[in-house]
Amino acid sequence: MEPLNDPAAPVLFYEHATASGEVLAHAELSVEATLNSLSLDMIDLLADALRGWAMRDDVVAVLFTGAGDRAFCAGGDIQALYHAMVKNHEQGELVDDYAFQFFEREYRLDYQIHTFPKPTVAMGHGVVMGGGLGIFSGSDFRIVSERSRIAMPEVTIGLFPDAGQTWLLRNMPAHYATFLGVTGSHMNGADALEVGLGTHQVDGQSRAVVLERLCAADYSAGAEAAVAGALSDLPEANLPDAQVTAISDELNPQSGLETVVTTIRGMSGASEWVDRGIAAMDSGCPTTVGIVVEQLNRAKGMTLAETFQMEMVIGTHCAENQDFAEGVRALLIEKDNAPQWQFQDLESLPAAYVSAHFADPWNGAGNPLADLGE
Repeated sequence: MEPLNDPAAPVLFYEHATASGEVLAHAELSVEATLNSLSLDMIDLLADALRGWAMRDDVVAVLFTGAGDRAFCAGGDIQALYHAMVKNHEQGELVDDYAFQFFEREYRLDYQIHTFPKPTVAMGHGVVMGGGLGIFSGSDFRIVSERSRIAMPEVTIGLFPDAGQTWLLRNMPAHYATFLGVTGSHMNGADALEVGLGTHQVDGQSRAVVLERLCAADYSAGAEAAVAGALSDLPEANLPDAQVTAISDELNPQSGLETVVTTIRGMSGASEWVDRGIAAMDSGCPTTVGIVVEQLNRAKGMTLAETFQMEMVIGTHCAENQDFAEGVRALLIEKDNAPQWQFQDLESLPAAYVSAHFADPWNGAGNPLADLGE
């Protein structure tokens, strides 16, 4: 089937007829060379399409997929963010607002998916990280496969779990949320099901059946029930064993940063996967670890809109401070894997510096996402 838009576009849009005469809308992220990573253009294309589909009575559900076999979406356009931040840092003032525009429009898109008035389905085959996880976790039905590789790896670049991951972590058992947030550890499909992120599984080689069954469903009695029925009893994936079960259930962000770090280090030897997570935390950005613990504690009791508004605050500070740009430089630009973090270890990280990431960065001018939830 030909897409409705230019086949060379970074997001392809389709509208499939259903057996009961309605339309299944379908957005495919289509930049395989970058593992379908989100650019600002892709974000805007998706937001516009969703606005149109939300208003149409004939559209009953939306499916999100990623082109190719390697990834649903590996994240956001981090290199473009980096170059914009460096310009601002070198000039000592705002000369390029790309990073701030990216955060605002990405978070708006994620909120749009979370609150979309019709069922949304995401096929999380391959790499699902960062901005891709934002789309995936915002969807109502979240399908994993034996190839799923899901993570919030922001500790490696000095950012923080954003794009709606505050809401994801807030609603996850605390010990899982804390460990995954501060270590950036990769989850497989079984892990995603265990922590409540995944809702369904399918054999990766048979994932085309998801679209077939969604099209074959009868939506006349209700879209939510029709989608749930279509996704029941999919071809079963040969998932690897869950790894997250090795995380100690004593881990809790409310115990404070020092105790969290001590508890995680105390899990050493629980499994190779846990040990890799500990190493990632200790070599990653100390500020990120501090932010995550505070982020989890503050999110308790927040509404969905409030979590996105908090992410906009934190993201703005990260773009203005040095660690995020330094982390991207070391991992993705110069690739020397030797970031010079502002604070070299967790023991020297000042609590006041972490707290400053949650303070109003706009001097009372208002959060750009203040209208969410209105």
